[in-house]
Amino acid sequence: MRTPLRPALPAAVILVCCTLTDCSGGVLDPQGPVGAGDAKIMLDALVIMLMIVVPTIVATLAFAWWFRASNKRARYWPDWSHSGRLELLTWSIPLLTIMFLSGLIWVGAHELDPYQPIAARTKDQRPLTVQVVSLDWKWLFIYPEQGIASVNELTVPAGTPVHFLLTSATVMNAFFVPQLGSMIATMNRMQTQLYLMADHPGDYLGESAQYSGDGFSGMTFTLHAVAPDAFAAWVDSVKRGGPVLDRAGYTALEQPSEDVRPFTYRAAEPHLFEQIVRDEIPPGPGPGRPDGGAVLPPNGPPAFNPGGNK
Repeated sequence: MRTPLRPALPAAVILVCCTLTDCSGGVLDPQGPVGAGDAKIMLDALVIMLMIVVPTIVATLAFAWWFRASNKRARYWPDWSHSGRLELLTWSIPLLTIMFLSGLIWVGAHELDPYQPIAARTKDQRPLTVQVVSLDWKWLFIYPEQGIASVNELTVPAGTPVHFLLTSATVMNAFFVPQLGSMIATMNRMQTQLYLMADHPGDYLGESAQYSGDGFSGMTFTLHAVAPDAFAAWVDSVKRGGPVLDRAGYTALEQPSEDVRPFTYRAAEPHLFEQIVRDEIPPGPGPGRPDGGAVLPPNGPPAFNPGGNK
């Protein structure tokens, strides 16, 4: 007679296999030099820690098997209390592991310093500068050299180092593109830096890695890595239409809004990012809702709302 659990066994095996094979799109699928360095540190640390975990599991099973009740050859020492050699052995292994992990972290922390520029592939290649402002609950990207800006959508040329300057107009947040690496905090009245590069064209998920209120789940963006020619064409297309990001437009944008669709500004007021960092523009109201619970409109500038709600 077939048991009720037997039909479900193949389905469970298939589900587990599908879960284990779906590893694309995260930190273990790096698409840039920083992401590759982060993944290498994680895998190296895993191997080092397994050097303790695996022998411990094997020894536990071996001791349980050898000292089983039916094994008459096992010697029992009920009066045993201390062994200097055994103490030296048991303490030396974790100490060596700590030394290996410390060295790995020390080297990686210097090689993957967020403020450390990424070497360009050619002598005449200059990094692209992008100014990032975390808002409630959206991301503002300003391109100071191109004079444009975008919300919840980041376009960069593949193979070109990108120099991010980051701040927050509200509570603390964390900027993170898992496949490119190096999560970094954004804080009000403080500027942090980050260098990243995408090796190949593609679309990569970006997100906030720190909880910041009700709209946190929708605070994501897409990083489009495109060919240099496609990036230049994208900049030209952005300049042909859309609103202007001036002080008044930014004040409207920083009001809390959820699930904002990506949109662009054809022009951005110079030095707007510096004014935000120096707190010359008052910070946003924060994730609290002073109206008693309603989401504060709008999702874009007062007279132009290309973002809307999903």
